Amino acid sequence: QVQLVESGGGSVQAGGSLRLSCTASEYTYSNYCMAWFRQAPGKEREGVAVIAGDGRTTYADSVKGRFTISQDAAKNTLYLQMNSLKPEDTAMYYCAADRLICGLVPRYRIWGQGTQVTVSS
Repeated sequence: QVQLVESGGGSVQAGGSLRLSCTASEYTYSNYCMAWFRQAPGKEREGVAVIAGDGRTTYADSVKGRFTISQDAAKNTLYLQMNSLKPEDTAMYYCAADRLICGLVPRYRIWGQGTQVTVSS
């Protein structure tokens, strides 16, 4: 099955930007719903952004206007551009994929290993 590998996490000060990448082992564009989730210590995993097979995007209210999800079909890569970062954005970020499930609930069947994002005040 498809394997996902995230990269691009790191430490940044509040107000800064990061771009996360998620590279898939095979072609996923238009065949899968792709999403970014995050999980902070002691908290449940929450959906951040989704891009459906038809290109429609959905964002959590907490990141609307600051984060942008996109994908490059030629590179089999999903991106999450994160701007105006806040300390509350600190979490492990995961990408996920599923042929059938789509949305901000963490029921996807394929997950990456995660990349840490730390935002300091």
